Amino acid sequence: MGNKAKNKKLTPTQIEYQSFAQAHEPARPVVKNVIRAFFVGGAICLLGQFIQNFFMTYFNFTEKTAGNPTVAVLVIISVLLTGFGVYDKIAQYAGAGTAVPVTGFANSIASAAMEHRSEGLVLGVGGKMFKLAGSVIVFGVFAAFVIGLLKWAWSAIGGMS
Repeated sequence: MGNKAKNKKLTPTQIEYQSFAQAHEPARPVVKNVIRAFFVGGAICLLGQFIQNFFMTYFNFTEKTAGNPTVAVLVIISVLLTGFGVYDKIAQYAGAGTAVPVTGFANSIASAAMEHRSEGLVLGVGGKMFKLAGSVIVFGVFAAFVIGLLKWAWSAIGGMS
């Protein structure tokens, strides 16, 4: 039903073109892309674990207190690699594997800031660097609010804290 409903709005020429384009579209290497994303995303997470263990070993942080500096270091590494053009090459290779939340978020902000720097610091960099990341912030804040309400409700009815 989905394709037929879409095709009702198309002209016969458009339908013919779409079938021609689909016939000549190269096959996507889905399995290879999934494997690449898995290993590169896992490597980013492994790097984060090494950084966290470093803070716990050499600075006597607990697992809980080592989280914030670990995230900060991952963000700095991601922004530097974006600035030098390395992160984009890794993303081309790994696809979704580089969308690990912290590093992918830092990359999206840094690349948007670099793209709009010619428009000035305030209107260019400051105004547009959250263009892509804004939806992530909004949904993240909303999800945190909902989870906070659920936790509050759970503790109010006598649940475990």
